Amino acid sequence: MQTVILVIHLLLALGMIAVILVQRSEGGGLGIGGSGGGGGGGNFGVMSSRSAANLLTRTTAILAGAFMITSLALALLSNTHTQPTSILDQAPAPAAEQQPAEDTGPAAPTR
Repeated sequence: MQTVILVIHLLLALGMIAVILVQRSEGGGLGIGGSGGGGGGGNFGVMSSRSAANLLTRTTAILAGAFMITSLALALLSNTHTQPTSILDQAPAPAAEQQPAEDTGPAAPTR
């Protein structure tokens, strides 16, 4: 079950990457991919550039929602321990509890 969800999760991640990279930049961050020259670029066949942008935005939102759901499912499935364990349970005892025998000072010389 966990393996199937993990594979779906990875496919969703790759799909999101592809859809996000296909989208045209609205802000024109560094002047890359902004509204530029002619050639009628941006049309996908019969669709106008606005409807293509809406489709890509919706697709991104759906993929992101599914990605979050699979993330939560994987997190819940990974926490199936019958007994909760803590790192503090495995830590060695503190030094205060392991006191050595009392030292009364230097030993008296023997003759």
